[in-house]
Amino acid sequence: MNPKLINLEEKKLVGLKLGMSFEQYQVAGLWRTFMPRRNEIVHSISEDMISMAVYPKAFFDKFNPSVSFVKWAAIEVKDLDTIPDGMESFVIPAGLYAVFHYRGLNTDHSVYDYIFGTWIPASEFQVDDRPHFEVLGAKYKNNDPNSEEEIWIPVRPKN
Repeated sequence: MNPKLINLEEKKLVGLKLGMSFEQYQVAGLWRTFMPRRNEIVHSISEDMISMAVYPKAFFDKFNPSVSFVKWAAIEVKDLDTIPDGMESFVIPAGLYAVFHYRGLNTDHSVYDYIFGTWIPASEFQVDDRPHFEVLGAKYKNNDPNSEEEIWIPVRPKN
């Protein structure tokens, strides 16, 4: 599974966020709160949803499942002029991403084992300190083995 390398332009998001760790992963609750409210977001660019994680600096250098990070359920928007009450905005900075097309269950983490355990170490890239995200488009189906999504990993050339 080889990724596409894409220079992402800045992305503006609106949605909900929640602090969590991999030991106390609460993403299902975040999405249960977000989904009934997603239509409140105006100026959306597409129907695609964004599942984003903002990790602390050097999170992947010495992975510890109890370290907290911020998870987002969001939609990309044209501008940040109108943000629904109780929601927040986030701007993903421009930069290089390795984009993996994934098909399978969202509970199968072997794709991440491959990305971080095989592809990154063998590539000319290292993980960059920018948000990681998944694009959940029309072919995404929660808990379905035929579900499809894009996994965007921020990268930069190895030193």
